[in-house]
Amino acid sequence: MADVTVLGGGLAGSEAAWQAAEAGCRVELWEMRPVKETPAHHTGLFAELVCSNSLGNRSPETASGLLKEELRLLGSVILRCADANAVPAGGALGVAREDFARAVTETVGSHPNIEVVRREAEDIPEGPVVIATGPLTSEVLHRKIEELSGETLYFFDAASPIIHRDSIDDAIVYQASRYGRGEADYLNCPMDRETYYAFVEELATAELSPIKKFEEDMYFEGCLPVETIARRGPDTLRFGPMKPVGLPDPRTGREPFAVVQLRQDDAEGRLYNMVGFQTRLRWGEQKRVFRMIPGLQNAEFARFGVMHRNTYLPSNRMLEGTMKIRDSISERPLFFAGQLTGVEGYVESTAMGYIAGTNAARVARGLEPLRWPGGTMMGALARYITTKEGTLQPINSNWGLVPAAPKRENGRRLSRQERRRRQAAMALAALEEFVEEVLRQPAAAG
Repeated sequence: MADVTVLGGGLAGSEAAWQAAEAGCRVELWEMRPVKETPAHHTGLFAELVCSNSLGNRSPETASGLLKEELRLLGSVILRCADANAVPAGGALGVAREDFARAVTETVGSHPNIEVVRREAEDIPEGPVVIATGPLTSEVLHRKIEELSGETLYFFDAASPIIHRDSIDDAIVYQASRYGRGEADYLNCPMDRETYYAFVEELATAELSPIKKFEEDMYFEGCLPVETIARRGPDTLRFGPMKPVGLPDPRTGREPFAVVQLRQDDAEGRLYNMVGFQTRLRWGEQKRVFRMIPGLQNAEFARFGVMHRNTYLPSNRMLEGTMKIRDSISERPLFFAGQLTGVEGYVESTAMGYIAGTNAARVARGLEPLRWPGGTMMGALARYITTKEGTLQPINSNWGLVPAAPKRENGRRLSRQERRRRQAAMALAALEEFVEEVLRQPAAAG
């Protein structure tokens, strides 16, 4: 019999299962794919990336980069596999989508304490359980969770198209990363003023895949469909995902009026995804409208963009900072992890998986679950989603969550970059202290 059961083999579930197994627990990791498919996944692999293939900025001077450093320090299996399967992506940690998922599947599945069970969870098992079924939780389990919360648990998300590299016109696109940071790893499709406004007009009026009218208000602001952004105003896109700032065309030396960026999606460089172009356009409309983009006039699509329903909890009313369900809702040892908790982003989901898996293992061993220190990005995220007043909207890692660094020191004004370095150093120091004085103590005592 398992000491801990993890439902869902995504990023959070894989991390949770690994950490519980590393703590010495016998773990069952349930994944319904490929026995039962989802609207967005294409394989039965663990940690399959549905939207982007980027895990965000590498630099520890960014909030996303700090979160990755925290997870590396803690021994995250997801970060280990991501680093081993990285592809060129400028300052971001981009991964070869299938190679990364295959590495996670093989690594987690070969752990001697983990038994992989390919089945749909139609009920919540007994004992310590981590529910990490993600934004595409099956309908039957969705209902079980809603019975616990008594609330509606979903919003809508979308994924960007992926294009075959050999169908992109090299006579038009150019390679560059914004402000020259890192290698010139992105392909950039430049637009002049006339082309941009013609494109935006077609995009804003193109035919959409149907969803119910009231559901249009249930988008997550951080991942809006590109056509929704276009409908907010003709210049909205060129100050958003199509901003040309820091991307001068080497053939002219000038920044274009607008730019569409493409990022490598596989290890071989045969596939590129359209950065920030998540969409719910009908497939025929995607082909017609996106081929208006200079350099993509003959684009062949390996995958069209899709929209799917995502599920997340009112964690501010349901969960403790340990990722355990509140005793006032259920006295069962249930933990939640990943996007289901209301964090947005691959690395954020992984972080909640780490906390949930670690704490489920502690409960299985008769120990109290732990709260991560609020001075770390992981702890700050957990605290925010479980204490936010009012309506909880999905949130990414950001500097506003962790203690600020002073703006001045010894009469000298500190630069923004220096303040970010200070914040990152404080967070990593807090995490190291937590690891030495708290996290490793039960293992040392045992």
